[in-house]
Amino acid sequence: MSQARSRSSTNEDGSRRDRERPPAPEPLPHPVVDNHCHLDIADGDWLSTEDAVAAAAAVGVPRIVQIGCDLPGARWAVQAAAEHDALVAGVALHPNEAPLLAERGELDAALAEIEALAQTHDAVRAVGETGLDRFRTGEDGYAAQVASFRRHVDIAKRLDKTLVIHDRDAHDGVLEVIDSEGAPDRWVMHCFSGDADFARACLDRGAWLSFAGTVTFKNAQHLRDALAVAPQDRVLVETDAPFLTPTPYRGRPNASYLVPHTMRLMAQVRGEDLGELCAAVEANTYAAFGGAW
Repeated sequence: MSQARSRSSTNEDGSRRDRERPPAPEPLPHPVVDNHCHLDIADGDWLSTEDAVAAAAAVGVPRIVQIGCDLPGARWAVQAAAEHDALVAGVALHPNEAPLLAERGELDAALAEIEALAQTHDAVRAVGETGLDRFRTGEDGYAAQVASFRRHVDIAKRLDKTLVIHDRDAHDGVLEVIDSEGAPDRWVMHCFSGDADFARACLDRGAWLSFAGTVTFKNAQHLRDALAVAPQDRVLVETDAPFLTPTPYRGRPNASYLVPHTMRLMAQVRGEDLGELCAAVEANTYAAFGGAW
Protein backbone atom coordinates (compact mmCIF):
# COMPACT_ATOMS: atom_id res chain seq x y z
CA MET A 1 0.00 0.00 0.00
CA SER A 2 1.25 3.51 -0.81
CA GLN A 3 2.81 5.73 1.85
CA ALA A 4 0.52 7.85 4.02
CA ARG A 5 0.49 11.60 3.55
CA SER A 6 1.49 13.80 6.49
CA ARG A 7 -0.70 16.23 8.36
CA SER A 8 0.70 19.67 9.17
CA SER A 9 2.51 20.04 12.51
CA THR A 10 1.03 23.51 13.04
CA ASN A 11 -2.44 24.75 13.96
CA GLU A 12 -4.48 27.05 11.72
CA ASP A 13 -3.16 30.05 13.69
CA GLY A 14 0.44 28.99 13.01
CA SER A 15 1.18 27.72 16.51
CA ARG A 16 2.91 24.38 17.02
CA ARG A 17 0.67 21.41 17.70
CA ASP A 18 1.15 18.89 20.48
CA ARG A 19 1.69 15.72 18.44
CA GLU A 20 1.83 13.24 21.33
CA ARG A 21 -0.78 10.54 20.88
CA PRO A 22 -3.46 10.47 23.63
CA PRO A 23 -3.84 7.39 25.83
CA ALA A 24 -6.55 4.84 25.11
CA PRO A 25 -9.88 5.51 26.87
CA GLU A 26 -12.02 3.01 28.74
CA PRO A 27 -13.69 0.62 26.26
CA LEU A 28 -17.30 1.13 25.28
CA PRO A 29 -19.96 -1.28 26.59
CA HIS A 30 -21.18 -2.04 23.05
CA PRO A 31 -19.41 -1.73 19.67
CA VAL A 32 -19.83 1.32 17.44
CA VAL A 33 -18.51 2.19 13.97
CA ASP A 34 -16.26 5.15 13.19
CA ASN A 35 -18.08 6.19 10.02
CA HIS A 36 -15.51 8.73 8.79
CA CYS A 37 -11.74 8.38 9.06
CA HIS A 38 -8.63 9.22 7.02
CA LEU A 39 -6.16 6.45 7.80
CA ASP A 40 -4.01 7.57 4.87
CA ILE A 41 -3.08 10.86 6.55
CA ALA A 42 -0.17 10.49 8.97
CA ASP A 43 0.09 12.54 12.16
CA GLY A 44 2.68 12.41 14.92
CA ASP A 45 3.71 8.82 15.64
CA TRP A 46 1.53 7.58 12.80
CA LEU A 47 -0.40 4.36 13.38
CA SER A 48 -0.22 1.87 10.53
CA THR A 49 -3.56 0.69 9.22
CA GLU A 50 -3.15 -2.57 11.11
CA ASP A 51 -2.28 -0.82 14.38
CA ALA A 52 -5.08 1.74 13.99
CA VAL A 53 -7.66 -1.00 13.42
CA ALA A 54 -6.38 -3.03 16.38
CA ALA A 55 -6.29 -0.03 18.73
CA ALA A 56 -9.85 0.91 17.79
CA ALA A 57 -11.17 -2.64 18.17
CA ALA A 58 -9.64 -2.86 21.65
CA VAL A 59 -11.92 -0.04 22.90
CA GLY A 60 -15.11 -1.12 21.12
CA VAL A 61 -14.70 0.39 17.63
CA PRO A 62 -14.19 -2.69 15.42
CA ARG A 63 -15.33 -1.17 12.11
CA ILE A 64 -14.20 1.97 10.23
CA VAL A 65 -15.28 3.79 7.06
CA GLN A 66 -12.13 4.96 5.29
CA ILE A 67 -12.77 8.13 3.26
CA GLY A 68 -10.77 9.26 0.25
CA CYS A 69 -10.85 12.99 -0.57
CA ASP A 70 -8.89 13.15 -3.82
CA LEU A 71 -7.77 10.67 -6.45
CA PRO A 72 -4.73 9.36 -4.53
CA GLY A 73 -6.82 9.12 -1.36
CA ALA A 74 -9.71 7.42 -3.14
CA ARG A 75 -7.38 4.84 -4.69
CA TRP A 76 -5.82 4.26 -1.26
CA ALA A 77 -9.25 3.84 0.35
CA VAL A 78 -10.34 1.21 -2.17
CA GLN A 79 -7.13 -0.76 -1.71
CA ALA A 80 -7.29 -0.54 2.10
CA ALA A 81 -10.91 -1.71 2.20
CA ALA A 82 -10.09 -4.61 -0.10
CA GLU A 83 -7.25 -5.68 2.20
CA HIS A 84 -8.87 -5.20 5.63
CA ASP A 85 -12.18 -6.75 6.65
CA ALA A 86 -12.68 -4.04 9.29
CA LEU A 87 -12.84 -1.32 6.63
CA VAL A 88 -15.19 -0.12 3.93
CA ALA A 89 -14.44 2.82 1.68
CA GLY A 90 -15.84 6.11 0.47
CA VAL A 91 -14.44 7.77 -2.66
CA ALA A 92 -14.87 11.35 -3.84
CA LEU A 93 -13.28 14.68 -4.61
CA HIS A 94 -13.34 17.00 -1.60
CA PRO A 95 -15.11 20.29 -2.36
CA ASN A 96 -11.83 22.17 -1.97
CA GLU A 97 -10.20 19.84 -4.48
CA ALA A 98 -12.79 20.50 -7.19
CA PRO A 99 -11.79 24.12 -8.04
CA LEU A 100 -8.12 23.14 -8.30
CA LEU A 101 -8.95 20.38 -10.76
CA ALA A 102 -11.30 22.67 -12.69
CA GLU A 103 -8.56 25.27 -13.10
CA ARG A 104 -6.35 22.62 -14.72
CA GLY A 105 -9.15 21.30 -16.91
CA GLU A 106 -9.05 17.95 -15.09
CA LEU A 107 -12.33 17.89 -13.16
CA ASP A 108 -14.36 15.81 -15.61
CA ALA A 109 -11.66 13.16 -15.92
CA ALA A 110 -11.24 13.04 -12.15
CA LEU A 111 -14.98 12.59 -11.63
CA ALA A 112 -14.99 9.79 -14.18
CA GLU A 113 -12.26 8.02 -12.23
CA ILE A 114 -14.21 8.47 -8.97
CA GLU A 115 -17.20 6.80 -10.61
CA ALA A 116 -15.01 3.97 -11.82
CA LEU A 117 -13.42 3.50 -8.39
CA ALA A 118 -16.87 3.39 -6.79
CA GLN A 119 -17.56 0.27 -8.86
CA THR A 120 -14.28 -1.57 -8.38
CA HIS A 121 -15.06 -3.45 -5.14
CA ASP A 122 -18.08 -4.34 -3.02
CA ALA A 123 -16.32 -2.72 -0.05
CA VAL A 124 -16.78 0.72 -1.62
CA ARG A 125 -19.98 1.73 0.15
CA ALA A 126 -19.98 5.52 -0.22
CA VAL A 127 -19.48 8.45 -2.54
CA GLY A 128 -17.97 11.09 -0.34
CA GLU A 129 -16.87 13.24 1.09
CA THR A 130 -18.29 15.71 -1.38
CA GLY A 131 -20.24 18.90 -0.75
CA LEU A 132 -19.53 22.60 -0.31
CA ASP A 133 -16.95 24.61 1.63
CA ARG A 134 -17.19 28.38 1.87
CA PHE A 135 -14.41 28.57 4.47
CA ARG A 136 -11.37 27.56 2.43
CA THR A 137 -12.59 28.20 -1.12
CA GLY A 138 -13.59 31.68 -2.23
CA GLU A 139 -16.34 32.80 -4.59
CA ASP A 140 -14.21 32.13 -7.67
CA GLY A 141 -14.17 28.42 -6.90
CA TYR A 142 -17.75 28.02 -5.74
CA ALA A 143 -19.24 27.18 -9.14
CA ALA A 144 -16.78 24.30 -9.54
CA GLN A 145 -17.70 23.04 -6.08
CA VAL A 146 -21.39 23.05 -6.92
CA ALA A 147 -20.83 21.32 -10.27
CA SER A 148 -18.69 18.64 -8.61
CA PHE A 149 -21.21 18.17 -5.79
CA ARG A 150 -24.05 17.68 -8.29
CA ARG A 151 -22.03 15.07 -10.17
CA HIS A 152 -21.30 13.19 -6.96
CA VAL A 153 -25.00 13.17 -6.05
CA ASP A 154 -25.77 11.70 -9.47
CA ILE A 155 -23.07 9.03 -9.11
CA ALA A 156 -24.32 8.03 -5.66
CA LYS A 157 -27.89 7.70 -6.90
CA ARG A 158 -27.07 5.74 -10.05
CA LEU A 159 -24.71 3.35 -8.24
CA ASP A 160 -26.83 3.05 -5.08
CA LYS A 161 -24.02 4.28 -2.84
CA THR A 162 -24.29 6.30 0.35
CA LEU A 163 -23.66 10.02 -0.18
CA VAL A 164 -21.33 11.57 2.42
CA ILE A 165 -21.54 15.37 2.57
CA HIS A 166 -18.93 17.87 3.73
CA ASP A 167 -20.55 21.16 4.71
CA ARG A 168 -18.48 24.06 6.01
CA ASP A 169 -20.19 27.45 6.19
CA ALA A 170 -22.48 26.33 3.35
CA HIS A 171 -25.72 25.07 4.93
CA ASP A 172 -28.08 26.81 2.53
CA GLY A 173 -26.09 25.79 -0.53
CA VAL A 174 -26.03 22.14 0.52
CA LEU A 175 -29.81 22.07 0.93
CA GLU A 176 -30.28 23.84 -2.42
CA VAL A 177 -28.32 21.11 -4.21
CA ILE A 178 -30.06 18.30 -2.32
CA ASP A 179 -33.47 19.79 -3.08
CA SER A 180 -32.74 20.38 -6.76
CA GLU A 181 -30.99 17.06 -7.44
CA GLY A 182 -33.06 14.90 -5.10
CA ALA A 183 -31.44 13.11 -2.19
CA PRO A 184 -30.26 9.53 -2.63
CA ASP A 185 -31.81 6.83 -0.46
CA ARG A 186 -28.92 7.04 2.01
CA TRP A 187 -27.02 10.21 2.84
CA VAL A 188 -24.90 11.36 5.77
CA MET A 189 -24.06 14.85 6.98
CA HIS A 190 -20.43 14.26 7.91
CA CYS A 191 -19.09 16.16 10.93
CA PHE A 192 -22.43 17.87 11.40
CA SER A 193 -21.75 21.59 11.92
CA GLY A 194 -25.16 23.25 12.09
CA ASP A 195 -27.62 24.16 14.82
CA ALA A 196 -30.88 22.51 15.84
CA ASP A 197 -32.87 24.21 13.06
CA PHE A 198 -30.46 23.02 10.38
CA ALA A 199 -30.50 19.56 11.93
CA ARG A 200 -34.28 19.44 11.56
CA ALA A 201 -33.99 20.59 7.93
CA CYS A 202 -31.56 17.76 7.13
CA LEU A 203 -33.58 15.19 9.07
CA ASP A 204 -36.76 16.21 7.25
CA ARG A 205 -34.95 15.32 4.00
CA GLY A 206 -33.88 11.90 5.29
CA ALA A 207 -30.29 12.47 6.41
CA TRP A 208 -28.30 10.77 9.10
CA LEU A 209 -26.34 13.24 11.26
CA SER A 210 -22.76 12.28 12.10
CA PHE A 211 -21.11 13.89 15.12
CA ALA A 212 -17.34 14.21 15.50
CA GLY A 213 -15.09 15.35 18.34
CA THR A 214 -16.27 18.91 17.70
CA VAL A 215 -19.45 18.15 19.68
CA THR A 216 -17.24 17.92 22.80
CA PHE A 217 -15.69 21.38 22.32
CA LYS A 218 -16.56 24.03 24.90
CA ASN A 219 -17.69 26.53 22.23
CA ALA A 220 -19.99 24.04 20.43
CA GLN A 221 -23.29 24.32 22.28
CA HIS A 222 -25.09 24.60 18.93
CA LEU A 223 -23.85 21.10 18.03
CA ARG A 224 -25.05 19.70 21.33
CA ASP A 225 -28.43 21.34 20.71
CA ALA A 226 -28.56 19.66 17.29
CA LEU A 227 -27.59 16.32 18.79
CA ALA A 228 -30.35 16.65 21.37
CA VAL A 229 -33.12 17.07 18.76
CA ALA A 230 -31.99 14.23 16.47
CA PRO A 231 -34.00 10.98 16.73
CA GLN A 232 -31.93 8.13 18.12
CA ASP A 233 -32.18 6.22 14.85
CA ARG A 234 -30.56 9.06 12.86
CA VAL A 235 -27.39 9.62 14.94
CA LEU A 236 -23.89 8.48 13.91
CA VAL A 237 -20.41 9.00 15.38
CA GLU A 238 -17.08 9.63 13.67
CA THR A 239 -13.55 10.86 14.25
CA ASP A 240 -12.57 12.55 10.96
CA ALA A 241 -9.16 11.37 12.19
CA PRO A 242 -6.47 12.56 12.31
CA PHE A 243 -8.44 15.81 12.72
CA LEU A 244 -10.97 17.06 15.30
CA THR A 245 -9.67 15.21 18.34
CA PRO A 246 -12.27 15.27 21.14
CA THR A 247 -11.87 17.00 24.48
CA PRO A 248 -9.74 16.65 26.59
CA TYR A 249 -7.14 16.08 23.85
CA ARG A 250 -8.18 18.72 21.31
CA GLY A 251 -5.33 19.53 18.91
CA ARG A 252 -3.47 16.27 19.39
CA PRO A 253 -3.50 13.42 16.83
CA ASN A 254 -6.90 11.80 16.49
CA ALA A 255 -7.64 8.16 15.69
CA SER A 256 -10.60 5.80 15.79
CA TYR A 257 -9.66 4.51 19.24
CA LEU A 258 -10.69 7.91 20.68
CA VAL A 259 -14.36 7.53 19.63
CA PRO A 260 -15.35 6.56 23.23
CA HIS A 261 -14.72 10.14 24.38
CA THR A 262 -17.24 11.45 21.86
CA MET A 263 -19.76 8.66 22.54
CA ARG A 264 -19.75 9.31 26.28
CA LEU A 265 -20.41 13.00 25.76
CA MET A 266 -23.18 12.20 23.27
CA ALA A 267 -24.93 9.91 25.75
CA GLN A 268 -24.66 12.58 28.43
CA VAL A 269 -26.11 15.29 26.18
CA ARG A 270 -29.01 13.06 25.15
CA GLY A 271 -29.64 11.72 28.65
CA GLU A 272 -29.41 8.15 27.37
CA ASP A 273 -27.74 5.00 28.60
CA LEU A 274 -24.32 4.68 26.95
CA GLY A 275 -24.74 1.03 25.98
CA GLU A 276 -28.17 1.68 24.49
CA LEU A 277 -26.89 4.63 22.44
CA CYS A 278 -23.87 2.64 21.25
CA ALA A 279 -26.14 -0.17 20.05
CA ALA A 280 -28.31 2.34 18.21
CA VAL A 281 -25.31 4.06 16.59
CA GLU A 282 -23.94 0.73 15.40
CA ALA A 283 -27.29 -0.23 13.84
CA ASN A 284 -27.69 3.25 12.35
CA THR A 285 -24.27 3.10 10.71
CA TYR A 286 -24.98 -0.22 9.06
CA ALA A 287 -28.33 1.14 7.84
CA ALA A 288 -26.67 4.30 6.51
CA PHE A 289 -23.87 2.45 4.70
CA GLY A 290 -25.81 -0.44 3.19
CA GLY A 291 -25.46 -3.19 5.76
CA ALA A 292 -22.97 -4.78 8.15
CA TRP A 293 -19.48 -5.80 7.14
